[in-house]
Amino acid sequence: MSQLDPTLDPALELSLGAPPRRARGRFRIPGWVTLLLANPKSRTGVAMVGFVVIIALIAPFISVAHPNDFNLLATRQAPSWHHLFGTTDQGSDIFSQVVVGARRSLLLGAAAGALATCIAAFLGITAAYSGGIVDDVVNFLINVFLTIPPIPLLVVVSGYLKNRGMGTMIVVLAVVLWAFEARILRGQALSLKSRDFILAAKASGESTRRIVFGELVPNMISRIAAGFVLVFYIALLTDAGLEFLGLGDQSKTSWGVTLYWAQTNSTVLQGEWWPFFFPGAALAFTVLGLVLLLAGIDEFSNPRLRAERTRRRRLLATLFGGRLVARAEASS
Repeated sequence: MSQLDPTLDPALELSLGAPPRRARGRFRIPGWVTLLLANPKSRTGVAMVGFVVIIALIAPFISVAHPNDFNLLATRQAPSWHHLFGTTDQGSDIFSQVVVGARRSLLLGAAAGALATCIAAFLGITAAYSGGIVDDVVNFLINVFLTIPPIPLLVVVSGYLKNRGMGTMIVVLAVVLWAFEARILRGQALSLKSRDFILAAKASGESTRRIVFGELVPNMISRIAAGFVLVFYIALLTDAGLEFLGLGDQSKTSWGVTLYWAQTNSTVLQGEWWPFFFPGAALAFTVLGLVLLLAGIDEFSNPRLRAERTRRRRLLATLFGGRLVARAEASS
């Protein structure tokens, strides 16, 4: 019996001294992970966002004090080995506020982005596939929400809310930010609706649920993922801006709340730059990582961008290759 015989019992094969077989596909890396890591922009973005997520997860173990504790003996201290990011006017450790605040800021932004993307995907795909009055109603709602400026609307709504907890802010941000992504997904679904594979599925008698979730949505997954990343960092920035204006839950710790207390205490006017700089730098670092991740997703999911990237590489290779040849001829 050959050790490649598929009918051979694995236990008998081991007893005969044959090397163990490798389990096929058990440790196979998903294709989308390979695409993400193959692109320099998305690879850098994943590394940056992953670093912030790890910091948020281990925040209770690396924070040196409770972020809201007062220490009147250590007020207004500049960054040092004892306080890496300095202290506030009340002696609170800013490093602890930044690492602990990363949890709330990331969770709120990710949840608002996920909810807004789900609403956009459901309404956009439903409108495109159903057509008729359903499409007209959804398109009307999209136009209404796109017409209303989101930031003033959020300021007005937040000002009237009595409960500004995380759940409330997630729902408010999602309701305001879903429209522009729904417009994009509706347009893509309209273009896919007339493709041959969708028409063939309809002709074969497939159910609507099977066509939408088995044929339509898998071909839009890259756009849905890009939409989530886009709404994620917009929600992150918007929530931080609302909290900076005092329209968030000031009893919690987040990057926006830290910035709010810094501007309330007029720290910059007193020459204290660190209460503003470090939470702002953490927010900017995270948003930059998400922007690079979004650029990478767009690049490997858009054939035009892939072709443009290949053309630039060939042009650079030709340019630098010609310079190397010229230098070699000159030296000889």
